[in-house]
Amino acid sequence: MTSHFPHPHPHPDRVATAPRHFPVVIVGAGPAGLTVGAVLRAAGVDCLVLETESREFIEARPRAGFVEEWAVRELRRRGLARELLDAAPTQTECEFRVGGDRHRFRYTELTGHRHFVCPQPLLVTELVREYADVRGGAIAFGVRDVALHDLGTDRPAVSYVCPDTGERRLVRCDFVAGCDGARGVTRTALPPERTSRHDYGIGWLALLAEAPPSCDCVVFGIHPRGFAAHMARGPQVTRYYLECPSGDDPENWPHDRVWTELSHRLAATGAEPLTEGRLLEKRVLDMHNYVVDPMVHGRLFLAGDAAHLTAPIAAKGMNLALHDAFLLGDALAARLTTGDERGLRGYGEASLRRVWQYQEFSLWLSDVFHGASSGNPFRAGTTLARLRRLLASPPAAAAFADLYIGRNADH
Repeated sequence: MTSHFPHPHPHPDRVATAPRHFPVVIVGAGPAGLTVGAVLRAAGVDCLVLETESREFIEARPRAGFVEEWAVRELRRRGLARELLDAAPTQTECEFRVGGDRHRFRYTELTGHRHFVCPQPLLVTELVREYADVRGGAIAFGVRDVALHDLGTDRPAVSYVCPDTGERRLVRCDFVAGCDGARGVTRTALPPERTSRHDYGIGWLALLAEAPPSCDCVVFGIHPRGFAAHMARGPQVTRYYLECPSGDDPENWPHDRVWTELSHRLAATGAEPLTEGRLLEKRVLDMHNYVVDPMVHGRLFLAGDAAHLTAPIAAKGMNLALHDAFLLGDALAARLTTGDERGLRGYGEASLRRVWQYQEFSLWLSDVFHGASSGNPFRAGTTLARLRRLLASPPAAAAFADLYIGRNADH
């Protein structure tokens, strides 16, 4: 037995109820876990999703908001969130603001692809409805003290404490899908030396404002006082980011200071004033990336933020989670319905090709976003050179657009 908690758990054979069995246990009900579950249910494979939070919580938790077009096509093909995505606004360009000037970058003209504005809570709501209510998938919310057992055998197990009875329950399975994010238990089941990490040394103050968007596209403000960003999350809600010191306290940013800084950093000739509103969310994100390689440990397969984290610099996290979920769901379904193991054997490598492309893009974009505020004149100069090349060189613009929209990202 393998347990991955600092305090002892009961041996999995000494639990309050007789063990159940599911072919797959999925730990985590985010976009990755719910998509894996929906893919398996569509293939006739039984699975159990375990989630530490309530259904109401995961359906309201604010997170990412942009879905790349390839992911939208794949969700639609699988009958997932069709109505939501059909109604989702799309964006075809972004705007850089630097030195008081506005520079539109029309990436759809270069790639033929768009971004879909789809806040993660809405997507999760649709995915959990499809998995649990429509496709009849088993799911347990509010579970506590999830533990993994016997991952190196052909009879792995997951145990958890039932929130209703306080009893520890054991589930035997053939495979475990670890989709419980950066702070979940499944990532800790892998040796720490498998994780490589990059820290940017800065923070972003993440803000959700009850205010209509002030521009018709994403805006990136590159400013000596610090980076800022504007992103629509709906007709009456806008996501903003402000660069701040790593580890800063959100309470250092009262309402007036937030809107003053946003107005300074996003100011540009001809730009409309920002529409202010009540701040619904205010938290500091320390910018860092990590990758777990390999992503597989015995019968445990990681997906999404459990396997790799990209800072929100390039808005890639939810898209990578969906990419993993499609790969892993199909691979598990093939193994369990036909015995074909090729997808599972190649899962980690197939995922990491895209992961490393997006990690590199995040690093490159961070230099563009943060060079002007670094306090280093050399970095500030190279930042402007990169931006000028991006805006003036068709080959540079095309290469940037492909990565920004996620086209050909596996090459």
